[in-house]
Amino acid sequence: MTESLPDAPARIVFLDRETLSPEAQLRTLSFPHELITYGKTAPGDVGTRIADADIVITNKASVRRDAIAQAPRLKLVAVAATGYDVVDVAACQERGISVCNIRNYAVNTVPEHTFALILALRRSILAYADAVRRGRWQEAGQFCFFDYPIRDLAGSTLGIIGDGVLGQAVADIARGFGMRVLFSAYKSSTGMGPLYTPFENVLRQSDVITLHSPLMPSTRNMIAAPEFALMERRPLLINTARGGLVDEAALADALTAGQISGAAFDVVTAEPPAADHPFMRLLERPDFILTPHVAWASSEAVQGLTDQLFENIELFRAGSPRNLVT
Repeated sequence: MTESLPDAPARIVFLDRETLSPEAQLRTLSFPHELITYGKTAPGDVGTRIADADIVITNKASVRRDAIAQAPRLKLVAVAATGYDVVDVAACQERGISVCNIRNYAVNTVPEHTFALILALRRSILAYADAVRRGRWQEAGQFCFFDYPIRDLAGSTLGIIGDGVLGQAVADIARGFGMRVLFSAYKSSTGMGPLYTPFENVLRQSDVITLHSPLMPSTRNMIAAPEFALMERRPLLINTARGGLVDEAALADALTAGQISGAAFDVVTAEPPAADHPFMRLLERPDFILTPHVAWASSEAVQGLTDQLFENIELFRAGSPRNLVT
């Protein structure tokens, strides 16, 4: 639907306000409305909570067909994220319900987090800091000690899988460090032109591999045991994109076997990961870092996302919707 809503006050339901930082300020909307916010919403409560809603805001709370069927007034689902797989888009299309998302808000925070992880591993920063806390410096009895590897970025090769805004921003930073940058062609593809390196060659030639791809059927588990076997230079593997791009059990095996030099992930297939997840047994390793899906979450980026979210709602109400995925 692209037409504006009627003049009556709109009922707006935010299903999971706690997925955004409490510091983020929600913009005041210019049209008459009632905003109801919930910190979290369990799957079984979605239908009841959106039953009288004109507009629903969600980040991670799933809005599925059964819940949509309980919301006869619903006109817009505004997703507070770029990924919109939490929404049953087909069911919305059948009802003429618009779905919009957030775009290009993390152009600084994700690349910066990516390089924070790369530098932390490449220079063993966390390992050395932990060793100092354990008294290793005093034990060494001299001005420094050499327990963990330290490697420069200059002159090394960075393989980037995903050539969108974030991948390009990561490439810009890498060049500033004096790295050689390879953009990967799509897996199993040919004929993408001279700006792209075949996927398998990127795996073979890179000292660091970083992922910036969406999660789709074609990218799910695109790096698994056969791909780790191709990594001749034992690279670092960085994932600040989506859980599910890497076979996580295979990653744990590859790190343990020494097929890669280290790994840093900000995303996991199931978040939070279960206690028996393969990553949980890696947490004490000096060559593994797991952060809790916060690459996107700088104060500036979260506020920018929030502002864009409410601008999307304003524009939809005014009859000029943007960022539609339906």
